[in-house]
Amino acid sequence: MALPLMQKATAVWLVDNTTLTFRQISEFCGLHELEVTGIADGEVAIGIKGFDPIANNQLTAEEIKRCEADPKANLKLMYNPAAEGETKRKGPRYTPLSKRQDRPAAIAWLVKFHPELADSQIAKLVGTTKPTILTIRERTHWNINNIQPVDPVALGLTKQVELDAAVAKAAAKAARDGTAVDDSERMKLVSTEQSLAMEDEPRMPSNIAGFETFSLSGSDGEEEGDALDADSLFNLPSSSDDEDDQPET
Repeated sequence: MALPLMQKATAVWLVDNTTLTFRQISEFCGLHELEVTGIADGEVAIGIKGFDPIANNQLTAEEIKRCEADPKANLKLMYNPAAEGETKRKGPRYTPLSKRQDRPAAIAWLVKFHPELADSQIAKLVGTTKPTILTIRERTHWNINNIQPVDPVALGLTKQVELDAAVAKAAAKAARDGTAVDDSERMKLVSTEQSLAMEDEPRMPSNIAGFETFSLSGSDGEEEGDALDADSLFNLPSSSDDEDDQPET
């Protein structure tokens, strides 16, 4: 249901200038009936000046009189041709000032890991413009050397559900057009379940091969398992040798 402009101010005017019931005013203004009661009691909307819906072409005097005569009737907002399609208008997402500096990093992440996304989809996800996306794609952005790709979901610029939906839509379109991106040509993020089910990757050879199997074994052909004692390991003289070296008195 369409609501009038300045709902509380309109409710203040209707309470002060009509005999409409609180239910009728609350239904028309999109407020709770107790809130309208608070306006009438002077406890809510203190200091708000009434907004005349008749003067602003939102109601007619005849419509108000009709509803005053019938408490069960509901007010109907006047049709405004200029507002046709306003609720369907979609534009770039609003990004708070505190997060706008993170948009280049999010764009770089989307361009790198999801090249199938169109510029219009990226603009909608992170609330940016196509020229900005183009400069990051072509690496002509003024701060390109300092931009590090960061997941926009982690930055709080979009939701994971919205990102997944955009990626699925772009992948379906690419499959229809025959321009799908081969997974082997790019890094692909997988879910936790898929990651745990994958086989272990081979490890890189170590530069210190042999030390990982080091054991306290003799170096002169001694069998493994014959552990050296501390004295022989550090070449410490035994207590008996010390007694032999002492001069006789």
